[in-house]
Amino acid sequence: MKTILVTGGAGFIGSAVVRHIINETAHKAVNVDKLTYAGNLESLKNISSDSRYQFEQVDICDGNELKRVFKQYQPDIIMHLAAESHVDRSIDGPGEFIQTNIVGTYTLLEQARAYWTELEPAKKRGFRFHHISTDEVYGDLPHPEQGNDKDLPLFTETTPYAPSSPYSASKASSDHLVRSWQRTYGLPTLITNCSNNYGPYHFPEKLIPLIILNALEGKPLPVYGNGSQIRDWLYVEDHARALVLVATQGQIAETYNIGGHNEKQNIEVVNTICELLEELVPTKPEGVKQYKDLVTYVQDRAGHDLRYAIDAGKIHRELDWKPQESFKSGIRKTVQWYLANHEWCVHVQDGSYQRERLGNY
Repeated sequence: MKTILVTGGAGFIGSAVVRHIINETAHKAVNVDKLTYAGNLESLKNISSDSRYQFEQVDICDGNELKRVFKQYQPDIIMHLAAESHVDRSIDGPGEFIQTNIVGTYTLLEQARAYWTELEPAKKRGFRFHHISTDEVYGDLPHPEQGNDKDLPLFTETTPYAPSSPYSASKASSDHLVRSWQRTYGLPTLITNCSNNYGPYHFPEKLIPLIILNALEGKPLPVYGNGSQIRDWLYVEDHARALVLVATQGQIAETYNIGGHNEKQNIEVVNTICELLEELVPTKPEGVKQYKDLVTYVQDRAGHDLRYAIDAGKIHRELDWKPQESFKSGIRKTVQWYLANHEWCVHVQDGSYQRERLGNY
């Protein structure tokens, strides 16, 4: 049994990782989360009473608190997911992204290095620092509409970095920090870069939950530009399984790209959700004949990348991982989850569960 410290464990991907650790492994999980707007403890309600789970409300920029947490819990593995991650927010206010994603990662690396240096030899040899990143650090790829309809390239672990937004630039910076701490200090690190995640417990400002919830309320379904931007969609529980696999079995100093093998245009995603809602919720809001009628094209995002696509061959070859969900199965599960968990959506937006729960800390 290992103790895995997960930063950002109350966020969308982080909570999936914590749930996977508690439900599918024998390891312990220590969730370190500042609890910003996107972190919600209700996403961990079902495992919160497990004796192998602990929560610490800590900002990764607070070195003294991190030092205390390391000393108290003596982690064997650090899985670093804490990050500001919304592109639009990074365009409107990049400062928080620089602070959390760059300064926070630096602070965590330094505290991890100090902790690791003092470990006894056997525990030191087994220690790992797993940094979780995004495919957005690579920039974008050629799009079929540009006349490139055959043999389109994919992002690999050696694709040069070319970030487009303040968010992706801050994540690229954090990746470089992690690699340099491994090269310079010998800190045993690993990095993963993932494609777009979707699934249960996704904060409602993101594309898929936003479309689901807006459609149910008869509100416009905003689509940037003409909706032709292509993303590779990865079901979050498949991603969590991959992350724990890399953290426990991956090779030190290696990078693994994790993708869902599901390239879809944004408008395809929106239309698929509308079709599922036609089937699952045929009774529509007043004045709505078809959910697709709510699609509203809006001004494109500044610096919007055209296409992301992951080559996940390395993690399949070396660690025998591949996604279990197709987009067809995963998106149906996702829509059904939001239909069955309206209360969670309300609580995460008004903060009511959070306020009640934090009374215990």
